[in-house]
Amino acid sequence: MARRARAKQELDTELADLPPELRWREWMGRVEAVIFASPEPVGREVLARVVGRDCNLDLIIDDIRGELRGRPYELVAVAGGWQHRTRKSFADAIRTATGLGTETKPLSQSDALILMCIAYFQPITRGELGQFFSKEVSRDTIGHLRSLGFIAAGPRSPTPGAPYTYVTTPGFLSHFGFDTLRDLPDMEALEDAGLLSKEKLLAGDIPIAGGEADDFDDGASE
Repeated sequence: MARRARAKQELDTELADLPPELRWREWMGRVEAVIFASPEPVGREVLARVVGRDCNLDLIIDDIRGELRGRPYELVAVAGGWQHRTRKSFADAIRTATGLGTETKPLSQSDALILMCIAYFQPITRGELGQFFSKEVSRDTIGHLRSLGFIAAGPRSPTPGAPYTYVTTPGFLSHFGFDTLRDLPDMEALEDAGLLSKEKLLAGDIPIAGGEADDFDDGASE
């Protein structure tokens, strides 16, 4: 811990002895290196540790993105930070060569609908979710979404019994390529595309694929 603290103190972030152009290039290199080395999206507060006080991180990111144009990977804003990701147009090539890039977190139709409800109406209890589907949402379904890292327990509901609520996680944002929840598709846009009816959703009139009734139970709400 002491060694890490010394290294942090010894890093010259201001680079006052360098001409402006070289200083900017060094900051760009540091920011890209930190993002490249991290398996998770890197937030602004982390990147601020390696650049000067007057460094505009948004302009740094813009310049890095500019240099990556035409490359098979890009710098994307996800889950409140930045991350290097290969471009979608190369997914088939990566999958063919390595087997990577395949869907590792499959969702049934009912799982996806429940996750969608949590994303749009969070914080929400299991009982409230059941009202959308006119059936109780099973603990197993909630557990499955939690095991995938898409949802987590939120604050207790102020309703009688103070049941747990559920909210989406940074892992949800990262997996689906959202920077923040504000990036979720607009309800009206989904309705215009025929993918969702808000009236049917609120009325609990949502079709669930046959053979998936086991995703629901009649247990007590949580």
